[in-house]
Amino acid sequence: MTAVVTARPRVQPASGRGRRALVWIAEHAALVALAVLALAPVVFVVLTSLMTSQQALTASIIPKVWDWGNYVRVFRTVPLAQWFGNSALYAVLSTVFMLVSSVPAAYALATVRFRGAGLLFTAIVVAMLLPPQVTAVPVYVFWSQLHLTGTLWPLILPNLLGDAFSIFLMRQFFLTLPAEFADAARVDGCGEWGVLWRVVLPMARPGIAAAAIFLFFNSWNDYYGPLLYTSENSASWPIAYGLATFRGVHGTDWSITMAMTVIITIPVVVIFFFAQKAFVEGIALTGVKG
Repeated sequence: MTAVVTARPRVQPASGRGRRALVWIAEHAALVALAVLALAPVVFVVLTSLMTSQQALTASIIPKVWDWGNYVRVFRTVPLAQWFGNSALYAVLSTVFMLVSSVPAAYALATVRFRGAGLLFTAIVVAMLLPPQVTAVPVYVFWSQLHLTGTLWPLILPNLLGDAFSIFLMRQFFLTLPAEFADAARVDGCGEWGVLWRVVLPMARPGIAAAAIFLFFNSWNDYYGPLLYTSENSASWPIAYGLATFRGVHGTDWSITMAMTVIITIPVVVIFFFAQKAFVEGIALTGVKG
């Protein structure tokens, strides 16, 4: 009679598992340190937003009393819904206007050969590098003569003329697309608008999405522009300028200030969470060609 020997799974010694954990930590020490540095301010803001006003910014890190009412008091203290609406109007319209004007411009600079294209692209790069403070005075005088100061329109309407950084980013992405597809569409009788709409845009979605996300976040977080044009009209304040004003008035009540900061950050985090795939892909494929 033959005895059946059952093989037992080999149990790895605890010392071996500990050694592998130490090796993993050593290999990823820099990434772990960067992750801790990035998450520490976020954790601090969230924990402070749940403290009472007496405990905020003291030696205690963990709230002794979890005060969730700070988030309710924010909506009672300031017109947060109105500020959110102004920021949404500013960010969405700026992004849409940028796409309408900048996508054709980037396509023309990337694929259409015409005299002066290099000079025009150089001018766009110079405009991208030019600080906004250089042109602030003449541009403000222009909008004041049109009686649009005190509103967000001086920040929204210029995107109808294109955004230098978005044109540069999308042009670099368009250069990475295979030219054979556009040439085949031209042979079939498509004009340049047809090639752009039917061939280039479906392939260029990651690059366009990256440019749109960049401009959306830049508009949502903009402080200098609203400070310049809407400071005298509180009804037009976006969320970034409203937060700065709120902090100046309620600077001693840091728990409510941090609660408002958390509320403002949530939409940006949610949008980036759903759009991160297209954003990362667009950035990874941009700039391969010059």
